[in-house]
Amino acid sequence: MLDQPQVVELPYQRDSVVFFTALKSLPDPIWLDSCQPMSQQGRYDILAAAPHSRVTTRGDITTIVRHGDTSQSQEDPFRLLEQLLPTPCEAAVLDGEALPFCGGALGYFGYDLGRRLESIPAHAEADLSLPDMHFGLYSWAVISDHQRQKSVLVAQPEVDTRPVLARLTAQHDLKLILEYDSKSLNISDFEGCSDKQHYFQKFDSIQKHILEGDCYQVNFAQRFSATYQGDPLAGYLALRAQLPSPFAGYVPLENGALLCLSPERFIACDDGIATTSPIKGTIARGCTPEEDKKHQVTLSNSDKDRAENLMIVDLLRNDLSKTCREVKTPALFELQSFANVHHLVSTITGRLRTGVSSLDVLRAAFPGGSITGAPKVRAMSIIDELEPYRRGPYCGSLGYISACGRMDSNIAIRTVICDQGQMHCYGGGGIVADSDAESEYQESITKVALLLRTLEREFGRL
Repeated sequence: MLDQPQVVELPYQRDSVVFFTALKSLPDPIWLDSCQPMSQQGRYDILAAAPHSRVTTRGDITTIVRHGDTSQSQEDPFRLLEQLLPTPCEAAVLDGEALPFCGGALGYFGYDLGRRLESIPAHAEADLSLPDMHFGLYSWAVISDHQRQKSVLVAQPEVDTRPVLARLTAQHDLKLILEYDSKSLNISDFEGCSDKQHYFQKFDSIQKHILEGDCYQVNFAQRFSATYQGDPLAGYLALRAQLPSPFAGYVPLENGALLCLSPERFIACDDGIATTSPIKGTIARGCTPEEDKKHQVTLSNSDKDRAENLMIVDLLRNDLSKTCREVKTPALFELQSFANVHHLVSTITGRLRTGVSSLDVLRAAFPGGSITGAPKVRAMSIIDELEPYRRGPYCGSLGYISACGRMDSNIAIRTVICDQGQMHCYGGGGIVADSDAESEYQESITKVALLLRTLEREFGRL
């Protein structure tokens, strides 16, 4: 019989910044955030700190720090992470319903971890210091269920929860967290890594590959960068207020932080069912209700965007079929609206084959097809040739793998990477045969304009 995790109810917080403030001074804090109460989507927030083990991958080397002992390995990092997961246990239960996490791994897989799975050229400059993979193994976590308006501390059966409960209660009583000192962060203006002319030249190169039958779609991105001083948390709090997103997250790191405002799920696994929800097809929000409605209709009826979405649906159906049976597409071209854009979103599901773990499903589909193109490996090779810098955590996946077998992960788009005094933000989109260079260029800016404007407006003092 599997062990039952501990569940201790806490005072409910509509905004989990209260809990993160209580935990952020502990080692390796992490916040998987549904951006409540600003967002109308998303249900759970998961926060944790002080992992008993940490696993980080850079290139071919994975470093494991476990209970103070350090070792290194060149084995498959996905397999190494799976070996570190805690003994399987029952799901944590609140009011008769299972919670998503009961202890396990929280962190991110960077886009360039895909080089461990596929043979990709090495043209793009690797100028980031952040790991290709970064996970902590946590024996407890704070979970807020915003549907039921309840917050709990969940912990593995053997964990002494008294120290963290004392910390959470003390910080809750202080109530000093709803306004974060904006003076704690200063940034310069963002600048693109190339101008429109260079973008058009690379667009033409992609079109040549497509016309020659080399690929069908390439997700091409441009990077915008600024310098910064101070605490990136202030930037994250400002961004989540302006762009609340259901798959957001904040991860402080040794040389910076990850500020993720993603609207897109990558792979979720629950009760033997895998789900992926790719986004393909984007249009800006209108300035008036009438214009906004017109934009929705335009996107919904766009043959180009629907075709682009369908290419990625086919790719992900193939990726899920490697580890799943009964692969289905219950939703195709659904319109979803966010603060800055409308998207077309499809949903693909599959039932895990016998002996397949949730991490097996993610590994077989990594990195996500919606941010590579089709065929995936060739598209990744073209991306490496045309994008001057490696993507790092951008277009990777942020999420959790629970000891109860449940997993959820995002596609790390709408993401600001803070690294060694530099902030980097990427905007991209899928280019197909009938794409228009000017429209694609503007779309890549539209997707991240709200992030850049918010940071410059709130913290632009350098």
